[in-house]
Amino acid sequence: MPRVSAGLLMYRVHDGQLQVFLAHYGGPYFVKKDDGFWSIPKGELEPGEDLLEAAQREFKEEVGIAPTGPFIALSSIMQTNNKIVHAWAFEGDCDPSKCVSNLFTMEWPPKSGRQMEFPEMDRFDFFDVAAAKRKITARQVPFIEELEAMVGSKTAT
Repeated sequence: MPRVSAGLLMYRVHDGQLQVFLAHYGGPYFVKKDDGFWSIPKGELEPGEDLLEAAQREFKEEVGIAPTGPFIALSSIMQTNNKIVHAWAFEGDCDPSKCVSNLFTMEWPPKSGRQMEFPEMDRFDFFDVAAAKRKITARQVPFIEELEAMVGSKTAT
């Protein structure tokens, strides 16, 4: 049975351009990686948790901001790790430099016996549609395309 995650795609219109908010994977394996290593804030459900509630909880944990709707349902996707991701878009804004993610613990360096903490997401930013499609992990591109079809990449100022 595939694992299930839920997440939120925050967007804004800035200077007449659609921009989406993405988060960069944290931890030592992703430090020097950029294009293809950004994501919508998302995570797995807790037992019995509602999909949209999980998406909101994960956004708050990974970004440090409580999201507010209305939320627009997007089509779900299947990631390469056989995980189904359900997503919603919502209009919002923030200062990416003030975002703070929760931490996770892992052995680092490998086989050292040392446990270190790392942020789950270590960078945050808004990107125009073209840049966002380069930055986001390939399987999540449909979220941006669906949002773009609904909102348009250029909006009247």
